[in-house]
Amino acid sequence: MFDSPLSTSAYGVLGVEPDVDDEQLRKAYRQRLRATHPDTGGDAASFGRVQRAWELIGTPEARQAYDRGHGFATFSADGDADAGAGADPSGWRPARPSADTRPRARAHGHPGGWRRERYLTLMREWVGRGIPLEDPYAPALVRSAPHEIRRLLADALAEEATARIVADLGMGFTVWHDVAASGRRGDDPDAKLDHIVLGPSGLYGVLSEDFGGPVTLRRGELQGDDVEGSPIGDLIARMRVVSRAAGVRFSGAIVVLPDDDLPQAILDAGRVRGLPVVVCGRAALATVLRRGIPGARDMGGNQVFDVRTRLQQSVRFV
Repeated sequence: MFDSPLSTSAYGVLGVEPDVDDEQLRKAYRQRLRATHPDTGGDAASFGRVQRAWELIGTPEARQAYDRGHGFATFSADGDADAGAGADPSGWRPARPSADTRPRARAHGHPGGWRRERYLTLMREWVGRGIPLEDPYAPALVRSAPHEIRRLLADALAEEATARIVADLGMGFTVWHDVAASGRRGDDPDAKLDHIVLGPSGLYGVLSEDFGGPVTLRRGELQGDDVEGSPIGDLIARMRVVSRAAGVRFSGAIVVLPDDDLPQAILDAGRVRGLPVVVCGRAALATVLRRGIPGARDMGGNQVFDVRTRLQQSVRFV
């Protein structure tokens, strides 16, 4: 939860500045622990976040490691700042190609590619033309950027995480990433499906998201402090654009979120606009795709081959 470009830092969860001394930090932790405890009117999710924040910065050693990895300056007793030069940033850079030679799922398109390109463009514009941008993924820079820029990076990371999970499902699965889903004149030209996944359990449209905080499911739609619009409704609308173009029927829709942002690993949304929908954490995605979702029809070998051929002939990428 603290590694997302959108999430509040461990210091923010405890309500202190990064240069606070150890005693003030400990006092803030105790106050936040009492304020968020379920027995005193708080909620379990907030209480857990406070505990996790303390694990990350509650000891000098843990705090130094957290500061180096997240771009916070560390302060010595005399107040001199050390920017933590040479520290590994956050793992937000694009992953290097894997040397793994195991059989992988068939993959087409570039997961997270559209949003990473957009992120880099907007980050350069925000920093200012003519100003060198040595590391667009430096944690301190990302943390100071506007929300819409950080959101692009968070979503790119979410899409890349889903792609890695699907790839490990093996050759029985085929996945298309960043699929164009603007069908008619006047549609959003950047509308896309994050992933289309085809396997023995069915054909699924998959949305990879990171809202930077807890999310709940109510009446077939996602709700949370940073959830805007109708993510599930938009996902299904875009799936229908692809369905018409390819002449295929989707078995269901899946929304994938960070594990810590859901009250449980798998949430069954029932049927939304005629399609079965499941919201799951990343750790549960492989299980959902292998087993299928409630109400979805399995596919036989010949049907999988036919659907794959139709998609290959019609899919366009953003």
